[in-house]
Amino acid sequence: MTSELKSKIKDLIPTQVWKPISEVRYWFQRAPQYPAAFFHPWRRDSIKKLTALKDRHKGERCFIVGNGPSLAKIDISRLRNEYTFGMNRIYLAFEDWGFQTSYLVCVNSLVIEQVYEDFQQLKLPKFFSWRSHKLLYPDGIPDHHTHFLFTTYTGPKFSQDVTGRLWEGATVTFICLQLAFHMGFEEVILIGIDHNFAVSGRPNTTVVSEGDDHSHFDPGYFGKGFRWQLPDLDTSEKGYLMARQAYEKAGRRVLDATIEGKLQVFPKIPYDSVF
Repeated sequence: MTSELKSKIKDLIPTQVWKPISEVRYWFQRAPQYPAAFFHPWRRDSIKKLTALKDRHKGERCFIVGNGPSLAKIDISRLRNEYTFGMNRIYLAFEDWGFQTSYLVCVNSLVIEQVYEDFQQLKLPKFFSWRSHKLLYPDGIPDHHTHFLFTTYTGPKFSQDVTGRLWEGATVTFICLQLAFHMGFEEVILIGIDHNFAVSGRPNTTVVSEGDDHSHFDPGYFGKGFRWQLPDLDTSEKGYLMARQAYEKAGRRVLDATIEGKLQVFPKIPYDSVF
């Protein structure tokens, strides 16, 4: 249907009739993106909330806070009044910091399965992968802080609208970059994204920690007995490159202020220089 024909049809239909038709058309256009999940009330509620977040922070800056050991080398208190994205078990640091991140994101089902009760207790905007919704809230309904994302392993793709499918890019940081773009942030600064792990092995292999965790800021992050997947740094870098290109094309930028970080995709800046 051409735009001209659509306009003529709209002129012939009263507004009070056209508006409901438009809303039904909106949802059915997006239905193929969500399969069965689209029809679930939790997911539909999340789509509405995610839509409301579009460009909410247009022109502002934020920090994506990774979980690397390098967090111990910076004055994190300087982020108290900044917009921040935290990931996975970053909440282990909240008590010491004296503040929470603005948002929290976790899309790894293995992590969610083991600490879902911790996530339930958090009172801040939270973003989880839809496939873990039954793990998170097996006996009830989500709290109003929860947003479900339709994340997928199929890619590569950088999505500028998070109401549809999101490629995970082998790292939750890539999801945060897509969320930040969706929200309109002009500048994104990475910290704690060490891109370096104390363990090695076949990417995405599930392992069980045998002792203290030396790959994250807290030794109990993935402590003894915790099941987690080994990183896929090559795939992550492909996603990061796509993110850099998307931001730069839109006249925005992503900067890396991680202390001694190994990631070489984004321009490096000293942490103290951004304040």
